[in-house]
Amino acid sequence: MGKDKGPGLPRVVASVLAAMFGVQSRRNQERDFGSGRAAPYIVTGVVMTLLFVLGVWGLVQLVLGLAA
Repeated sequence: MGKDKGPGLPRVVASVLAAMFGVQSRRNQERDFGSGRAAPYIVTGVVMTLLFVLGVWGLVQLVLGLAA
């Protein structure tokens, strides 16, 4: 029996990015929910959110450092 590996990393990242920007198409959303596995999307979403927050924090620190 073949083991279903699920969605690949590039597809998960693209889906999470589209969802974060609010431009996820209905067709892709149905494909993602149809995969039956939420964990890759949740983990990727948490990691990308943390990277975004750290990026904004770093940018603020850079701007504040330049203004001083």
